[in-house]
Amino acid sequence: MALINNNSLFVLLCFATVCNCFDGTQQPCMEKHRVVGILRQMEKFLKGQEMRFTEGLRIMKSKLANLQNSVSKFPQADESAPPLTCPALEAPAHGRKFGSKYLIGHEVHFTCAPGYHLVGAGTRLCQEDGTWSGANAICKDVNKCASNPCQNGGTCVEGTNQYKCTCPQNWSGTHCQHQTQTVWHRPKSSHRPKVKFSLSRPLSLRPAPPEWSVTNDPAFSRRPRCAKVDQAQHCSCDAGFHMSGTSDNSICQDVNECEVYKSERGGQLCVHACVNVPGSYRCSCPEGYRLLPDGRSCEDVDECLTQQHNCSQGKTCINTGGSFQCVSPECPRSHGNVSYVKTSPFQCERNPCPMDSRSCHLAAKTVSFHYLSLPSSLQTPATLFRMATASAPGRPGPDSLRFSIVGGNARSLFVMQRSDRQTGELILVQPLGGPQEVSVDMDMSEYAERTLQAKHVAKVHILVSPYNF
Repeated sequence: MALINNNSLFVLLCFATVCNCFDGTQQPCMEKHRVVGILRQMEKFLKGQEMRFTEGLRIMKSKLANLQNSVSKFPQADESAPPLTCPALEAPAHGRKFGSKYLIGHEVHFTCAPGYHLVGAGTRLCQEDGTWSGANAICKDVNKCASNPCQNGGTCVEGTNQYKCTCPQNWSGTHCQHQTQTVWHRPKSSHRPKVKFSLSRPLSLRPAPPEWSVTNDPAFSRRPRCAKVDQAQHCSCDAGFHMSGTSDNSICQDVNECEVYKSERGGQLCVHACVNVPGSYRCSCPEGYRLLPDGRSCEDVDECLTQQHNCSQGKTCINTGGSFQCVSPECPRSHGNVSYVKTSPFQCERNPCPMDSRSCHLAAKTVSFHYLSLPSSLQTPATLFRMATASAPGRPGPDSLRFSIVGGNARSLFVMQRSDRQTGELILVQPLGGPQEVSVDMDMSEYAERTLQAKHVAKVHILVSPYNF
């Protein structure tokens, strides 16, 4: 490319101020024909630059057109067509399915009803090729006789989701746990030998008191109220007592209401413990609970709220069923370039990462701690915890979230399910018997254009009460 030198530039400047060149200045002026020659040279130079610029634009337009033609030849996705999905999955027989979306990257979870155990994949992922990971899940019947539930030589017989004990002679009950009552009856003739009867109920001639009757305790006995009517004696007992003995020697014995209504079929009188008293009963609650005004239900005493705890400074009181715990969760230990600082009693945040540390950027940005108190044998499925994200004002949020269970000592008892675009739910799918403590770690990962932006971990500690209330 030709360039204008300093001399040519001076000529142009001098020509632009030609009047000043003849007014006595020290700069000599060039002749007119030389100035005209330089101007023509400049004109040619500018035309050449214009041609090169035009040619460059033409080449760029040509390359852009070729690129557009190449892109147009690619197979285009029909925007109206639904996204790629996996085939629908059904819940196994005697089981449940969690998850109703079959899009790429979504998970479906399976659990079995009590009395069955899962065979196959409990969690299946919709893969990129439109197929499900893992094997089909089935619920297999648990052999209920394997635990030898029948006592005293009883024989266990399997049934549909249940079993039955066939009891030997002199034993009865669902587990052959009761021995049938044996009584002796002496006939009127003393010359006949004694005859032994084995009966599940006492003979009517000399009736034995029923199981729910209180005997051998004077506090639970009363003399009946008797009156003669038409030369016949009629006796009766107060409420809460029943007549026992013979017509010649009768007594009012206390009815043990706690035993009468002990079976669930009759309806339990108390949610916890029933205490029999003469002619009536009362309900009691375990330590750490109080009796409600209905006289039968129990309510947990919140020692943390009522300041009935002994947690030292620096620890936080967590109420549990019937008791409390003093906790002070610690942040994850530093490793490599990853370290955390405690920003509240139950949350830790990751310190800024070095720009070149990939492992630090992949570590959890926040770690939070949560404590849940549950009654024993809670009905399932039950949603226990929700995890969500919220973007700061003026900042775009992630375009996708992924939720998963990443740790804990009882991961198989839970599933993670998305409830909406920004929320994931932790669902308990198997009952938890107490007392026990279980933990589960949840992960929420934020993505923008398929690139991980941040990861958040919630550590959920579940404290199961010994009682189902």
